[in-house]
Amino acid sequence: MIFDPKSRRTDLALELSDDLPEGCELKTDTLGGFSVTDIHLKSESAARSVGKAVGRYLTLEPKDSFEMIPSNADEYSMALAEKLRELLGDASSVFVAGLGNKCITPDSLGPRVVSHIFATRHIPTDAPKLDTEGLGLVSCAAPGVMGQTGIETAEFLSSLIEKLSPEAVIVIDALACQDPRHLGRTIQLTDAGISPGSGVTNSRSEVSRRTLGIPCIAIGVPTVADAGTEGEPLMVTPKNIDKLISTSAMIISGGINKCLHEGLSMGEIRLLTA
Repeated sequence: MIFDPKSRRTDLALELSDDLPEGCELKTDTLGGFSVTDIHLKSESAARSVGKAVGRYLTLEPKDSFEMIPSNADEYSMALAEKLRELLGDASSVFVAGLGNKCITPDSLGPRVVSHIFATRHIPTDAPKLDTEGLGLVSCAAPGVMGQTGIETAEFLSSLIEKLSPEAVIVIDALACQDPRHLGRTIQLTDAGISPGSGVTNSRSEVSRRTLGIPCIAIGVPTVADAGTEGEPLMVTPKNIDKLISTSAMIISGGINKCLHEGLSMGEIRLLTA
């Protein structure tokens, strides 16, 4: 089967898993209040058949949406940290990139997450006497979008990576879905990278290990859903998108910080990134 990318506007591998071909592996589990679906596309033919790149796609689904800050937000963040570490491996020097347009609420997830990342790359040089045991070497940026900067995200990241020489990159971006029930209550992690805007048929250059030369983990939450009919494109977003972005950013940034700074408690992370 040849996948037609125009037929299904979604970034979620979960929504393409109804009939997984040979060469795919699917596992389900629970962790820290999440239902976890792990889809592993192991071959190029299998990946092409569902319109994705080869790699693992982890979908974390809580019982409730992120409209309200959940009482177990720290548990969510720690669960995300555990799954993120699975994908990152031993990398401790990491660059975190928040993709998207901070001026457009449904597209502002990446910049919002980056605003709460505890950056530490400068500390060994600027404060050599400071005890950094349990801290990773973390740098971060929100590169904006090409319409604001005239620069492709992949070009921006490639230049920074060449200068900073991190061991891995984490990119955060807002996603698109088909099922409105996934809006604001689904977190996808993948080691296959991302093509920004692909879910809304506005795909930019791929951001992945292939293009950047180092492991690239993508994290996202659906903030728009495809409501088009009879070939007419229509992407919709919920009226509570402000709250969904805010809570999603809090949980994701907490998970990234916990993963990269294992010596810090969630309480310490909140104090350092508020």
